[in-house]
Amino acid sequence: MRILIVDDEAPARERLRALIGEIGQPYSVVGEAENGLHAIQLCQRMAVDLVLMDIRMPEMDGIEAAARLSGMEPPPAVIFVTAYEEHALEAFRGNAADYLLKPIRRDRLERSLQRAGVPTRAQLRALQKPIQRPTHISTSYRGGIKRIAVQDVVLLRADQKYVTLISSDGEVLLEESLKSLEARFGELFLRIHRNTLVARKRLIGLIKLADGRCLARLAESDAQPEISRRHLPRIRRWLRQGE
Repeated sequence: MRILIVDDEAPARERLRALIGEIGQPYSVVGEAENGLHAIQLCQRMAVDLVLMDIRMPEMDGIEAAARLSGMEPPPAVIFVTAYEEHALEAFRGNAADYLLKPIRRDRLERSLQRAGVPTRAQLRALQKPIQRPTHISTSYRGGIKRIAVQDVVLLRADQKYVTLISSDGEVLLEESLKSLEARFGELFLRIHRNTLVARKRLIGLIKLADGRCLARLAESDAQPEISRRHLPRIRRWLRQGE
């Protein structure tokens, strides 16, 4: 669990860092901030799972910072650290996972960290949101931009610094690398060669040649790209099991 410590007093930050170091894995301190505004800036730049935050701080207090952090996707959990017991109710109104009273005891901190390991309602909502994946690939075409629906793509073949996209409408050249395209749309394609990706839904069989090479049979396409020996076992398994 990646933890950010937020307190305007350096000794308080050092105390929390030392206690977390004693508790050890899976907890680690990834940064420190002097106020709520600085905390928000750090959370925007790095991955933070949990914020240990004082309430009374200059520029921006912990309550306001927690409210803003709750709008992140996904939001970090927040544990308030305060010297004033009357802030406890205010802390929980601020969607805190817990609050700790100074001086901090190690056993109390450890229990609080364990409790914060359970996803908050806001974190669960973020996890439940459907992932919006790109539906089109764009490329320069006759002085303008052409958008090709990913569902119409038959295969992608790398050739030096360009990638040839073959779709039901023909061929276009892309300036994006095959590796980048695989990272964006990998769940929709299968790599059959170091320079070729084919649409999973199009791959319907193999064509074995007399010289031992194998080609891919693609639905609704005359293209028959070669399958490398390295990728052939996986392609055979996928055709048998649809994995």
